[in-house]
Amino acid sequence: MTLSLGIDIGGTFTDLVAFDPTTGRAFIWKESTTPDDPARGVLAGTRRLLETHGIAPGEIGRVVHATTLFTNALIERKGARTGLLTTAGFRDVLEIGRERKYELYDLFIEMPKPIVPRPWRREARERLAPDGSVEVPLDIDDVLREAEALVADGVESLAIVFLHAYANDAHERAAAEAIARRFPALSLSLSCDIAPEIREYPRASTTVCNAYVRPIAETYLDRLEQDLKAAGIPGGLFLMLSNGGLTHVAEAKRAPVQLLESGPAAGALAGAWFGRHAGLDRVLAFDMGGTTAKLALVDDGQPLVAWGFEAAREKRFLRGSGLPVQIATVELIEIGAGGGSIARRSELGTLHVGPESAGAQPGPACYARGGTQPTVTDADLALGYLNADFFLGGAMRIDMDAARRALGALATDLGIGADRAAFGIHDVVNENMAGAARVAIAERGRIPREYALMATGGAAPVHAWNVARKLGVRRVVCPPGAGAGSTIGMLMAPARVDRVASLNVPLATADWAGIEALFARLEQEALALVDGTGADLDRRVVTRLADMRYIGQGSEITVALPGTLDEASVREAFEAAYRALFARTPPGAAAQFVALRLALTAPVPGAEGLLRLPAHPAGAALKGMRAVHFPDAGGTMETAVYDRYALAPGFACDGPAVFEENESTFIVGPGARITMLPDGSLSAEMQDDPA
Repeated sequence: MTLSLGIDIGGTFTDLVAFDPTTGRAFIWKESTTPDDPARGVLAGTRRLLETHGIAPGEIGRVVHATTLFTNALIERKGARTGLLTTAGFRDVLEIGRERKYELYDLFIEMPKPIVPRPWRREARERLAPDGSVEVPLDIDDVLREAEALVADGVESLAIVFLHAYANDAHERAAAEAIARRFPALSLSLSCDIAPEIREYPRASTTVCNAYVRPIAETYLDRLEQDLKAAGIPGGLFLMLSNGGLTHVAEAKRAPVQLLESGPAAGALAGAWFGRHAGLDRVLAFDMGGTTAKLALVDDGQPLVAWGFEAAREKRFLRGSGLPVQIATVELIEIGAGGGSIARRSELGTLHVGPESAGAQPGPACYARGGTQPTVTDADLALGYLNADFFLGGAMRIDMDAARRALGALATDLGIGADRAAFGIHDVVNENMAGAARVAIAERGRIPREYALMATGGAAPVHAWNVARKLGVRRVVCPPGAGAGSTIGMLMAPARVDRVASLNVPLATADWAGIEALFARLEQEALALVDGTGADLDRRVVTRLADMRYIGQGSEITVALPGTLDEASVREAFEAAYRALFARTPPGAAAQFVALRLALTAPVPGAEGLLRLPAHPAGAALKGMRAVHFPDAGGTMETAVYDRYALAPGFACDGPAVFEENESTFIVGPGARITMLPDGSLSAEMQDDPA
């Protein structure tokens, strides 16, 4: 038996899943994250998972991993000492940014701070024109002098970003070659490798972010590989990417910026995967853990993909307040706080929840690890949504009295009762998430009620019912093993590579033979990378896209290209995509290419099949009754509590109901019809109109 092991390091818990692709059996374990040394929590959780279920380390054939470690390094500014070498006159691009305030009338606005301080931003004598022709030759001696000064200052990692290197990489590569010979210990990141696209600020920001986390990634991944082998696990290590695919360790160490959204992307993949098995083409993949809540739109069984996002925002929900990163990523919408988010009285005397989180240490008050501030988890416990005696299947001790003390202190501060404070926390979080989701869905031209809400993560099944009612969504689905949904998603992920090449030409004068040759080169590059993942290349899918706009416009859209490339067919595809977004096209306007993109995916052996969790004997499904708070029904009411593992196919009941499994609890309110689907998912459909 060869198993796959998935590992997802979150802000509060590290989720581990061992999956047998031949039988579909999955074994899940949640271990408290160890922020001081994430690998320690990974190894401890792996050991406990294997011991608990009698799995020998030698049975693990592959390990798939996602982590927030690199994202946290950006947010907390705990990366490597990083320098920037750029074209003379452009050292302040990181500071100037887009010259745009994300809050126009805020006199005290704080813009994202550059990762590289000005003394470590150095200039080289060289200059390329937009078409890649040389205007000023590269001065190698000047490059080496600047690099020597940076190394003397203690810089460990260097980003090389020359003007228009996307059109001609010769100067960046020559500079890197000379620097590597002189300073072999210096980590180098080149913009022509990391983000070969137009727009100087996003390209520089992406390359600098990669340089900032690359030494951390190399050290962490080397150590993790060694520790897994020392534990007797022979399987290769693969990393989850932000684009929803897998890659091997060498590529992850070369360009760790691709991993910044790896964990949340896996949650979106899980929502899509479970949605397909449940027969749902349109899903709102709602993933809520201990720190954040995110949403992904899934159309036709696949999550939407974007070609950039913002990291380390100054204000989490405000576009423009973060560092732009130009990578392919599952389109994730951060919509709220997580289970560990702290509730407090605001300066205006109102209830405020998040974004500060209690994290894994000290955690919510009920964890009895020193936390004293009330959190969302404490409120959910007090409302009867969670069972203090069955938290993580009874493996974790919960202190109900500590939760009540924390909530009581907040209630006193607000001048209200403790029960009202608890539901206020729960409702504020739900309203915040529903509001943010409503706007994000509308911005993409979708209607919430046309989707089903798929709940994954430890906290999402608790909140999904009330969030769905606020959104006007009639159906909520909770898959088996929802509490470790992201980890399950990464185990089902294909290998994927995204490649981009600049192409700034009008559509009318495009060289179609040259475009075919460029796509062929991108595909060969992608194949070389995917080959190292063990994916089934005979079943690969290649998608060709282009960034296009009308000549004179400042922004472009990404268009899926037809199989036959010619002016008429590409114009038709572009105009159809443009109309889908803006309802009309400008008459008489000429289109142009900006960049070509290629996405190659291939299934990975052992990443297919159904998921089957351990089952308990039939007949013991009803565990008992518990007082649970449902505001739509007028308050607290006695509610049936079911053992999720004892439910048989064909099970059906009416809400309200609570379904407990080790890693999560699914709450369904009154007025619902609940059925178990063939894949083991629970589907709750509202009988009334939630809108």
